[in-house]
Amino acid sequence: MTNISEQRDYYEVLGVAKDADQKAIKDAFRNLALKYHPDRNKEPGAEERFKEIAEAYAILSDPKKRAEYDARGFAGVEGFSQEDLFGGINFDDIFGGLNFDFGGGPFEGFFHRRRAGPARGANIEVEIYIPLERVASGGEEKVRLNRPSACPDCHGTGAEGGATKTCETCKGTGRITRSSRKEKEHILIQQISICPACHGRGSIIEHPCPKCRGSGEVEQEEDLTVKIPKGVEEGMALRIPGKGMPSPEAGGITGDLFVVVRSRSDPRFERVGADLLRQETIPLTDAVLGATLQVPTLDGSASVTIPPGTQPGAVLRLKGKGLPEFGNGHHGELYLRIEVHVPEKLSGEERELYERLRAISGRPAGRFSKLWK
Repeated sequence: MTNISEQRDYYEVLGVAKDADQKAIKDAFRNLALKYHPDRNKEPGAEERFKEIAEAYAILSDPKKRAEYDARGFAGVEGFSQEDLFGGINFDDIFGGLNFDFGGGPFEGFFHRRRAGPARGANIEVEIYIPLERVASGGEEKVRLNRPSACPDCHGTGAEGGATKTCETCKGTGRITRSSRKEKEHILIQQISICPACHGRGSIIEHPCPKCRGSGEVEQEEDLTVKIPKGVEEGMALRIPGKGMPSPEAGGITGDLFVVVRSRSDPRFERVGADLLRQETIPLTDAVLGATLQVPTLDGSASVTIPPGTQPGAVLRLKGKGLPEFGNGHHGELYLRIEVHVPEKLSGEERELYERLRAISGRPAGRFSKLWK
């Protein structure tokens, strides 16, 4: 746990009242965790912030731990291991469908506890661009992925039929140990190096697999279906377990695939979070007299009233016509920026009308009036 002298009150961390019910605590944790989880937030300090949020939730979501904390403060919840804190929390229930990486055990790997055994394969990151309509509705998107995978013919061994022979040089250990002793100091010195015969594999391939030519890997093209959550945020990374790079060691775990979601460019709108921006250019007469416009939205069109006397650069708001906000039922807004088109060329009739309008307003024509002719 965090050093007590550096800790903030758990209720303050989650932004909830001390009498908050379990639903309010769970909702607060989910919203904050979605913002600061390292799968999504690469900003400096996000990881430490997430740990603080997770620890606060682990205490306040457990009635016994919460009661001890309420009664005695941090002293009442000292000494808990990560297993004690997170062992009873069902993260899949809280973040269902998002595939956030909480490891094989409670926060395994995230708190830098390396699992024993062969090294894990590297993660892969790809980007997909989706239309704003998909952001608004959620749904499925296809991702085509090319990555190396274990050869199906040799099962990743590199040997034809999967049959290898134990290396006689290292006796299957993959290492060579040389020992020497300094008699006077009574010191035994051991030098361990990679076996030169099998290059650390512990086995010899006598007949390389013809499909992968002894590498144990083949390039595989795969079509994956990614579930896009409604209101997915710009740059959100969705995790697909086990679709990353294979482990560099036999028996190791395959890495994960992270699909980074981007919004496709749309000629109608500019996306800013859950809000949409659009520019409308209207004639000078509509700006003066007012008008009614039909403007596109993500679910059809909407009628917008342009008030008389609208000034260039005015912004009108269409409430709730933006994108859904991720993780809650709210919607952003659609903002219309109004620009006014001033005609560059006038017909004779138009010029006469503008001249009359100027005369009505009481302003002199000035020295540039002849230029109109």
